[in-house]
Amino acid sequence: MEGTTKLVFDKIYAVVMFLCKLFLTADVVITSYAVLGRYIGKYIPFLSDPAWSEEMVLTCMIYMAFLSAALAIRRGTHIRMTSLDRYLPEKLIIVLDLAAYVLVLLFSIVLVYEGFQFAVTIGSRATYTSLPWLSRFWLYAPVPISGIAMVLFQIEVIVNYIKEKGV
Repeated sequence: MEGTTKLVFDKIYAVVMFLCKLFLTADVVITSYAVLGRYIGKYIPFLSDPAWSEEMVLTCMIYMAFLSAALAIRRGTHIRMTSLDRYLPEKLIIVLDLAAYVLVLLFSIVLVYEGFQFAVTIGSRATYTSLPWLSRFWLYAPVPISGIAMVLFQIEVIVNYIKEKGV
């Protein structure tokens, strides 16, 4: 890709990576605090296992899983089936690769559309059990957010592949 476009995708990648690191850090801190609260909280009065810890850890894990899937698209580190590639003609492999990329792009678009609909409708009507003031929208929001990143990264992958193969 062009220099400017690559820089834009690099920045988006860096932001998504930063968010993954942030959620991982929050996960570790909340889990550590909860474990300490469970096992030594009875000896230290201000240290207790908060009721909200499990739901927040789950939410952080969902964000990390979906956002890291978007990162894997850009790096091409998803599991692929290539064991038959050496037996197939190169042109067929190019067509199959492009078809797979387009299917991933379509799936990513579905994630954005359906994920947003789900988060706004069902998610916004429910609340966390331990935090009744917090909407479950935030539990479902990583689906469309990561879908947007997946769409962008998949478009970049397709364009780079077409340029590389001279299609």
